[in-house]
Amino acid sequence: MCTFTNCLLCPCFPLRLILSLLSMKNIFVIGAGRSATTLIAYLLENAERFDWHISVGELDVSLAERKLKGHARSRAIAFDVLNAEQRSEEISKADIVISMLPASMHIEVAKDCLALGKHMTTASYISKEMRALDEAANEKGLIFLNEIGLDPGIDHLSAMKLIDEIRTKGGDIQHFESFTGGLVAPESDDNPWHYKFTWSPRNVVLASQGGAVKFIHNGKYKYIPYNRVFRRTEYILIEGLGEFEGYANRDSLTYREVYGLQNVKTLYRGTLRRPGFSRWWDTFVQLGMTDDSFAMEDSETMTNRDFINSFLPFSLRDSVELKVRAMLKLDQDDRLMEKLTWLGLFEKTVIGLKNATPAQILQHILEQKWTMKPDDKDMIVMWHKAGFVKDGKKFVTESSMMVKGDDQHNTAMSKTVGLTLAISTQMILEGKIKERGVQLPLSADIYLPVLAELAKNGISFTEKTYPVDEFDT
Repeated sequence: MCTFTNCLLCPCFPLRLILSLLSMKNIFVIGAGRSATTLIAYLLENAERFDWHISVGELDVSLAERKLKGHARSRAIAFDVLNAEQRSEEISKADIVISMLPASMHIEVAKDCLALGKHMTTASYISKEMRALDEAANEKGLIFLNEIGLDPGIDHLSAMKLIDEIRTKGGDIQHFESFTGGLVAPESDDNPWHYKFTWSPRNVVLASQGGAVKFIHNGKYKYIPYNRVFRRTEYILIEGLGEFEGYANRDSLTYREVYGLQNVKTLYRGTLRRPGFSRWWDTFVQLGMTDDSFAMEDSETMTNRDFINSFLPFSLRDSVELKVRAMLKLDQDDRLMEKLTWLGLFEKTVIGLKNATPAQILQHILEQKWTMKPDDKDMIVMWHKAGFVKDGKKFVTESSMMVKGDDQHNTAMSKTVGLTLAISTQMILEGKIKERGVQLPLSADIYLPVLAELAKNGISFTEKTYPVDEFDT
C-alpha cells in the first residue's frame, strides 16, 4: 500500500497526469441563463483541445446541469453570488471568470477577482464602479474585459475594424451610425407586433430609461427625453434584409472618444425594430405602463382590463376601449387597437402579481404573447454606416450582419453573445491579449482574431462602399 500523503509527490502517480493537472486551465462561468447556452457549448467543445475544465455556477443548479450535459471536463455548482464565502472560494479555483450576471452584480465578482488575482470577462457595459478598478487590475497584471458580447461587443469589434480600415486608406470619417436589433426571424414572425422576446423581457420593457438619450447630428447636439424616444425614429433600408426603423440608444456621445471620432459631425447609435413597432410601443410609454418606480395597489387581484384602465380618466359612460382611443387620439381606422386587443389588454384575466410595478405587470402580460415557441427562430441584425471624405470626394460604407437562431434555446442572441465571450476568454488564457486593466475590445489584436473566429462560426459582415454627393442630414 502506498504511504505517500501527497499524491502529486507519489512515484506511483503518472507523470503525464501530473503535468496535465498542472497545465489545465479552469474556467468559472457564473450564470447559465439563455445567453449562456452557446458560450457553455463552445467551451465544452474545445475543453479537450485547450485542456480546460469548466465550472458553471447557477442558483438553480439543474439549469447548469442541463447545459453541461454530464461532460467529463465540467461540473455544475449550486451557486449564490451573494454568498461572499462561496463566491471567494469558487473564484479562487479559477484561472478566469466569465460573469453572465446582471450588470449590477458584476462588481462584487470583480473585487474578488482582483483580490485573488483572476482575469474576468463580461458582456456588460463598463460601470463607474468597474472602471474604478482599472489601476489596481493593471498593477496586478489582470485584464477585466467588458463589453465583449453582442451590443456591446460585436458592435465595437466591427465598428473599429471598419473605422481603422477607412483611416488606413486615407479616409476622413465625418458620419457614423450603428444600429443593432434582436428580432424574430421572418419565418417565425406570426403576430401583428412583428416582435417576440429574444432576450431579457425586463430589459426590453425598461429600454431607454437609463438616462438622457444624446447624439450629434450634422454638427448639432441632439437630446431626446424618454417620453419621445419611440417617436423619433429613423428609417433604415438594409440591402438583402429589408426595412427597419431605429430609435436612439443611450448616450452616443461617449463613443466619440472610445472610437476616436472626436471630430465627427454625426454619431448616432440605436436599436433596430420592424417598421411601426416604435409607435405602437410608445402607447405604453405615454400611458405610463413602463414605469418601474412604484408598486400598484391590489395588483394581485387586478385584471388586464383593470390595469390599462387604471391609467385612463374616470368615466361612467365610456368603455375602456373608447377611453384609450380618446386619450391616444386614435382615428377610427387606426390598427393599433387591434394590436392592443391581440395582446389581451382588454380581457378580464387576473394578473396575480403581488405588489407589482406597472413595468412588471406589462412584462407579465407581454410574456403571454411574445414568448418564443420551441421551434421559433430569432434573428440578430447589426448595421453600420460610415460616411467619409477621401481625395476630396465623399463616400459611404455600409456594413451589415445577420444571424439566425436554430430554435427557442439555441438562439442568435446566445450565439452572438456567447461565442464572442468564449473566443475572447480563450485568447486571454492563451496569452494573446496583452492589454491589462479594465478594458474594452477596441484594439486590432483583439478585434481581428475574434472577428475571424466568429466568421468561422457563421457570424460575418457584408460591406459595400459607394460615392455620394452629400451625407444624409
